[in-house]
Amino acid sequence: MSPSRRLALYLQDAHPVREAMEYVQYAEEHGFEAAWQADSRLVREACVPMAAFAAVTDRIKIGSGVVDCWTRNPARLASTFSTLDDLAPGRIILGIGAWWDPLAAKVGVQRTRPLQAMREVVESVRGLLADQTVTFHGDYVHMDGVELDYVLQERRPKDVPIYIGATGMKMMELTGEIADGVVLNYLVSPDYNRRAMEALERGTAKAGRSVDDLDRPQLVVCSLADDRQSALDNARMLVTQYLGQQPHIMKASGVPTSLLEDVGRVMTWPATLEQVKEASKLVPDDIVQMICAAGTPDECREKVDQYLSSGATVPVLYPLGDDVRQMIDVFSSD
Repeated sequence: MSPSRRLALYLQDAHPVREAMEYVQYAEEHGFEAAWQADSRLVREACVPMAAFAAVTDRIKIGSGVVDCWTRNPARLASTFSTLDDLAPGRIILGIGAWWDPLAAKVGVQRTRPLQAMREVVESVRGLLADQTVTFHGDYVHMDGVELDYVLQERRPKDVPIYIGATGMKMMELTGEIADGVVLNYLVSPDYNRRAMEALERGTAKAGRSVDDLDRPQLVVCSLADDRQSALDNARMLVTQYLGQQPHIMKASGVPTSLLEDVGRVMTWPATLEQVKEASKLVPDDIVQMICAAGTPDECREKVDQYLSSGATVPVLYPLGDDVRQMIDVFSSD
């Protein structure tokens, strides 16, 4: 079945990998164009499940949504995605982001000058994937005559586009300048998208191109149920977790600072399930609905349409709840 519009699936760490493999197959059967897998906190690394998804599918693209630019050496990052392309030629997307605190600092990563680091990583990785010999003397990337040294396989450029997962407007502008696409974040509002589009336009103008030349998939939390309140309550747990653990996303979306502070007083790092449940009592329905597609099938479709009308090119649907196939069915039947 082919849906009438572009659709993609987002997977994090909520499902066993073998179960997620079945969901990706089901999405491919229903015309979804891509499946994206995150580096999920310190729970699930992205590239192993990406390989699993690629191995059991034939057409659907497989993207990292996202891996970070700090913890993988750029040469190893390029060789990893070159290997994924060997498994699924022309179907792999490298989505890369600048990570976030407090997690980065807790594992010893100092996120100083992330814009410069991202520029250097993207430039060097792109060169290696293009089968170039790369010498790079930057502030973060240091390479001396490095190449992906194929010996026992065909030497060829790898068709792996690079997307940046940007949240702040400076990173968004850099994305417009240097990337093949942007992975727009989840748990943001459609109003946030309008500011993001302005920043992307400034960046693409620097590169002498149009924002229309930039693919703009957007992660969208989708909590879908026939019972509207159940859908909202299900989404509220995830929203609460991000209010406490990734407040930079919440601030970008316009969530009141007072709510972030209230939640932060309840949740530690890493948060326990009990803390998330307790803090979720502080999160009102209107905040959940502002930044999620949550509710009945019609309400979820309407919210997704708002993201598309404010700049996204394809929704990357992050299913909450047990019935992932129902969500795929609802959107593929449009």
